[in-house]
Amino acid sequence: MRIKPLSAAIHGVLALSALLFAPTAAQAAKPVCEIDRPVRFSGLNWESNLVLAGIERYVMEHGYGCKTSVEIGETLPMLAALQRGDVDVTPEVWPGQIEVAWNKALASGRVQGLGHVYDAGEGWYVPRYTVQRHPDLKTAADLARFKHVFADPEDPGRGRIYGCPAGWACGTLNDNLLRALGLERDYSLFAPGSGAAQKAAILSAYRRQRDIVFYYWTPTALVGALDLVKLELPAFDQAAYTCLTDPKCAHPVATAFKPNPVVTGVNTAFAKDAPQLAAFLARLTIPGDAIDATLGWLENEGKEPEDAARYFLKQYGPVWRQWMPDDVATRVQAALDRE
Repeated sequence: MRIKPLSAAIHGVLALSALLFAPTAAQAAKPVCEIDRPVRFSGLNWESNLVLAGIERYVMEHGYGCKTSVEIGETLPMLAALQRGDVDVTPEVWPGQIEVAWNKALASGRVQGLGHVYDAGEGWYVPRYTVQRHPDLKTAADLARFKHVFADPEDPGRGRIYGCPAGWACGTLNDNLLRALGLERDYSLFAPGSGAAQKAAILSAYRRQRDIVFYYWTPTALVGALDLVKLELPAFDQAAYTCLTDPKCAHPVATAFKPNPVVTGVNTAFAKDAPQLAAFLARLTIPGDAIDATLGWLENEGKEPEDAARYFLKQYGPVWRQWMPDDVATRVQAALDRE
């Protein structure tokens, strides 16, 4: 029997050991973030934005090796922060709602809108049981004849419309729409202190079968969970809508809310410094049924937005894997599997 030289035997053992104990692809390709500081996100205080921020942060941390942070704020102040570079990413920008401010931000060259996250909408809603009680209530203009139905508890001679939480950009739009419909003499536009307070007021009235009229947006768990009717508005007119979004609109004209293709807002310098992260954000898009189901899970389970982000990632792998290269997706999946 021919004996292999010792050196050859050792070489074979080393080769076998290297094969057996080789790191996985995810381990071997440990990611290095493109920037050497945390990626800063705008934490706008509504559910879908916070869930999106959670999804994007998880991917960046586990897939791209980045650190992240969140700055909490309202829409317009955070848009200004995005322009200054105080934050890098705003996960959910509704260009149609802040049309004047957004166009100015784009024109500055310091901000970009990436991708098409999903389509969002807005409207004035009443519960279906209210319409069943008052079948002549069909349009927003009809509210003039029903102020007693929606009496303001602080001023019973006027009606109350629950508008945007204080500080939200949609407050300007709703204020102008109220004037456009000639309702400012008969109704107070009540601004809850927060999104949570707005939601609590709506749910409290709904559970007690009390009549309420309110502004809300989609996709949201609340609109999906309740049986609501959107009040009709005149056909959409771009010029009228542009004026409604302007705090200085002198002669507002009523028009339907603009359908909002939601984009991801990024600081231009950040996108230049981190092209891989920018490419990921540009590809990020979520089907309507997936975001609705995720927000519904958040509502029904009483969890936090970060929990809903992980729920989405665990449930919708075929969706999010399309946003990133295979090696990044492998690392994200490995992190999910470890939980």
